[in-house]
Amino acid sequence: VQLQASGGGLVQAGGSLRLPCGVSGGTFSNYGMGWFRQAPGKEREFVAAISRSGGGYYYADSVKGRFTISRDNAKNTVYLQMNSLKPEDTAVYYCAADISGNLFYRGSAYYTAQPTYDYWGQGTQVTVSS
Repeated sequence: VQLQASGGGLVQAGGSLRLPCGVSGGTFSNYGMGWFRQAPGKEREFVAAISRSGGGYYYADSVKGRFTISRDNAKNTVYLQMNSLKPEDTAVYYCAADISGNLFYRGSAYYTAQPTYDYWGQGTQVTVSS
C-alpha cells in the first residue's frame, strides 16, 4: 500500500488549501484514514480521521470548525480541506491508513495514536504566513 500526499504550499493567514492523498496497492474502501501534522521542533500530532465509508469523522480541537476531512472511494483518495488557516497550522502534513477497518471502535485514544496506522504518506509542507 502506498500513500501520496500533495497540495501543500505557501498561503497567507485566513487562506485555504486542500490536501489530497491518493492511495494505491490495496482496497482503499476498507481503510480508515487519518491526517497528522508535524510542526518544526514539535512532535507529530493528530489532525483528523475518517471512517471507511466516510460517514464518521473526528477532528483535533485545534482544527475543529476550520478543517474538513472527506474521501472519495471511487478515486482512492482522502482529502483535507483547510480553511481559515493560521500561522500555527504551519507543518508537514501526513496522511495515514488503518487497514483494520475499525478505526473508531476503540475510542479517541486509538484513532489519534500514530501506531494505529499501518501505512503513511511522505508528507506535504504547508506554510501559513502572517
